[in-house]
Amino acid sequence: MMRPRRRRQGGFGLVLLFMQLARFGFNHIPPTTLITIGLNIAVYLKVLNGFLYSIIGKPSIQRVCVSAVSVWYRSDWSRLFLAAWFHLDDWHLYYNMVSFLWKGRSLEHRFGSYYFAYLIAAFSVITNIVMVAVNFIAAELLDDDSYILSCAAGFSGVLFALKVVTTHFMPNYRQSIMGIISVPSQWACWVELVLIQILVPRASFTGHLAGILVGLAYTKGPLKRIMDSLAGIVTNFGNFSLIFVSLFLL
Repeated sequence: MMRPRRRRQGGFGLVLLFMQLARFGFNHIPPTTLITIGLNIAVYLKVLNGFLYSIIGKPSIQRVCVSAVSVWYRSDWSRLFLAAWFHLDDWHLYYNMVSFLWKGRSLEHRFGSYYFAYLIAAFSVITNIVMVAVNFIAAELLDDDSYILSCAAGFSGVLFALKVVTTHFMPNYRQSIMGIISVPSQWACWVELVLIQILVPRASFTGHLAGILVGLAYTKGPLKRIMDSLAGIVTNFGNFSLIFVSLFLL
C-alpha cells in the first residue's frame, strides 16, 4: 500500500506487466488470479469509472484511500472495499500484480478458484479494517496524529496477507527477498516489511503490517475458522434455495 501523490505520467510499467503475463502464459494463469489482475488493470485504466461513479462520484485515489479520519470519523465505509483495487501509478500496479501472479497461482491451486476469490475479497476488506485499528493504536502510543491522517491505497496489504498464507505451507523453505537476502520462509514477510520501508519510504508501513497480522490471524488465529463457517452457511443457504426453487418449479 502506498500513500497518495500525484499520478506520474507514463505507462511503461503497464507494458512490462502485459509482457510478464504473456511470458507466463495466459492459459497457465488460474481464473481467479487472472480475473483479479484484470480488475486491477481495468480500475487503473478507468474502464470501470462509469460503475464506480455511481458509488463514490468521480473515482480517484483521494476518494478511495483509507485513513482513520475518512473511515472512522467521516463514516466513509466504501473506502474499506475499494482502496485495495486502486494504484498510484503504473509501477505500483506492475510490482503488485507481478507479486500477486506467483502467489495467486500457488494458492489458487491449493484452495480452488471459488474459495481463493472469497479469500481475496475478505482480505481486501479486513486488511483495511486492521490498518485503521493499527493507525489508531500507533497514534495513541506514539502521540502522533499523522497516523490517523495517513491515507493509503493499493493491493500490497492483501499481498502481505497472502504471503503469510503462502509461507505457512512452506515452513522449511528459504526465500530470497528482492534478490538481496535469503531468509527462512517464516521470517520472509517481516524482513520484506522492513526492506520495503527502507527502499520505498512512502510505502504504508501500517498497511503492510496490517496485511501480515491478517495473514497470521488466518493461519494461526480464528480467522480461517470464521471464514470457513461463513462460507459453509452461504453454501448451505444456496443449496437450500436451489432445492426450494426446484420443488416450486415442479
